[in-house]
Amino acid sequence: MWLNIVWYVLFVIVIAGYLIMDGFDLGVGILHIFLAKTDAERRVSLNSIGPVWDGNEVWLVLGGGALFAAFPMVYASLFSGFYAAMMLVLLVLILRTVAIEFRSKRPAPGWRRLWDSVFFVASAGIALLLGVAFGNIMEGVKLDASGNILNSLISLLNPFALLVGVTTVFMLATHGAMYLSMKTEGDLLNRVKKALPWLMAVFFVLNTVLVAATILRNEVIAARYLQQPVLAIFPAAALAAVLVAYFMVRRAHYFIAFLLSAAMIAGLLFSAAVGLYPNLLLSTLDPAYNLTIFNAASQPNTLMVMLIIALIGLPFVLLYTAGVYYIFRGRVRLDQLSY
Repeated sequence: MWLNIVWYVLFVIVIAGYLIMDGFDLGVGILHIFLAKTDAERRVSLNSIGPVWDGNEVWLVLGGGALFAAFPMVYASLFSGFYAAMMLVLLVLILRTVAIEFRSKRPAPGWRRLWDSVFFVASAGIALLLGVAFGNIMEGVKLDASGNILNSLISLLNPFALLVGVTTVFMLATHGAMYLSMKTEGDLLNRVKKALPWLMAVFFVLNTVLVAATILRNEVIAARYLQQPVLAIFPAAALAAVLVAYFMVRRAHYFIAFLLSAAMIAGLLFSAAVGLYPNLLLSTLDPAYNLTIFNAASQPNTLMVMLIIALIGLPFVLLYTAGVYYIFRGRVRLDQLSY
């Protein structure tokens, strides 16, 4: 049983890693056409994530692999029931990659404006779709006794899931602005600093509405927090982190602000995870059909072998990631090899 819990925690950590690492990439894309006004500023925006964006997406692959190996029944249900939604996510992931790589291949202003727009739409689309998917996981889906999800694509776009999606867009936009504050300077930095309070205010309002809607609509999460009030430390820590991050930006402590923004994202994700525990996928048809970390997990020997491999491999991933960020630290300077 302890292996199931360990892998649940590891899976949440990996997803948090993706939202933090690729989250600021998406946030930069969401803000790209609004804050960067000139061609040079948009090149700075792209090159702020240029050395790291593709490596950050590895966390999404790692999350999918961990879910497949540790909780294969949940993987099968999600990737079959959300198939159309997953294809949309794949489409916008491809468009975002193409936009980054193609944007500066030609000097024509029209060409660059086109790919700037694609970069924005794809980045916002990924954030929205991932939020919608997570909103449906929080609220529950029509999961039958065989593990089949009976929802249509239209039914997945329900008001609660869309609220989670829009909140995710502004959360990652705020996170991206925190990152840009470390990587830009001049007029672009001034615009980032002016936009941050507004982004944080909108995100705070949306997140407050989302918390209220979750308590009113989700009996599982509400009951969990009522039975164990100590778990409120996770959302409280997330709120404290984002508030302190704002003051760090005002004092020009940009790196600390970014770390606090990352802590906020992790805190919110863990808030949802402890609320859902031990469930991974809720059924709106019958609670007996819920997929949990116990009835949907691989065999103990599989989980143990995976844990050993993870303990050996993850330090190398973290060291490589830290090395890349250390090498490309500091503010962006454009050169002939830049995007």
